[in-house]
Amino acid sequence: MKKILYSIMLAALFAALLPVQAQAKRHHSHVIGFYNLENLFDTYHDDGKNDYEYLPDGANQWTEEKYQKKLRNMARVIAEMHNDNGVWHTVLGVSEVENRHVLEDLVAQPSIADANYQIVHYDGPDRRGVDVALLYDPSMMQLVGSESIPFTFSPSDIVFSMNEEEQANFRTRDILMVHGIIDGEHFAFYVCHLPSRLGGKGQDTRARGGEIVYNHAMQMMQRYPGIKCVIMGDMNDNPFDDSMAVYMHGRRNIDDVTPTDFFSPFWSMLDNGYSTLYYRGERNIYDCILVNDNLAHAAEGTFQIQRITKRKYYGRVFVKPFMTNQSGQYKGTPFRTFSNGAFVGGYSDHYPTYIVIKK
Repeated sequence: MKKILYSIMLAALFAALLPVQAQAKRHHSHVIGFYNLENLFDTYHDDGKNDYEYLPDGANQWTEEKYQKKLRNMARVIAEMHNDNGVWHTVLGVSEVENRHVLEDLVAQPSIADANYQIVHYDGPDRRGVDVALLYDPSMMQLVGSESIPFTFSPSDIVFSMNEEEQANFRTRDILMVHGIIDGEHFAFYVCHLPSRLGGKGQDTRARGGEIVYNHAMQMMQRYPGIKCVIMGDMNDNPFDDSMAVYMHGRRNIDDVTPTDFFSPFWSMLDNGYSTLYYRGERNIYDCILVNDNLAHAAEGTFQIQRITKRKYYGRVFVKPFMTNQSGQYKGTPFRTFSNGAFVGGYSDHYPTYIVIKK
């Protein structure tokens, strides 16, 4: 009975979208990526948010001039990815954004305005006031729905270091889920920013974050058989850490992926010297993208993840010289906005990552 109801609902959904699909651009390949924008704050105080250091009279002396420079820099990176690929991202997940206002300012930047990016964003409970969001090209993807998934501690078998009172007071980013139709195929995208490593903490909470995402994705796959799922975000963990390899069921090798697993293409890239950031002097790939079996082992004629870096790896860490320190103590690491407390006018402390899917 459930399968019959699902078939009816899905048929109705596609029927409703047919007029839009007929007008949509059709491409055999699409770019899907993620970028941590490193503290994209505006210059105004938002009630309930600890954004005081990003005010003109705050610790960072965050003026309108600095804010506009930051917007131009973020847009430049997105535009350079477009120049390399020849197309705009169909979907671009982002993190460390203060509110919808900064996203509207970003997508209006002249260098990327032609992409006509639409925004999916929810205000979350993070104490510092940073959220995740998703930008998408409406000519490529038709939005079906979205959900902001809260971080909870139960139900779970994980043993947490925090007591019940500490758990009740814990605040972190929600997980964003967006689903839509790309050239007739149903996709679900999860955008994450898992709890921080500051103070050497958070391993158990990042594991819980991975568990929340995985369980929700399994429910979506049950509800919509055949749906193609993509998990992306700043995981604050490497692909081999428990949050990714155990609780998200990430697999290093595509041949090992089963219908209850996710392929983790940046795992092998990390093993072979690639990185998206440096933490405590060590290179890492925290900016991960994973795909479910329906994208890893797709039916012929449908969208499937492609090899793109040296025709060997299924992902790309996007790096250009202007995004990287070229000299000094931090040579070879991402050229960030602030360094040792001083505004240096860089880009982000993370490099963006992306995958390509193709029919």
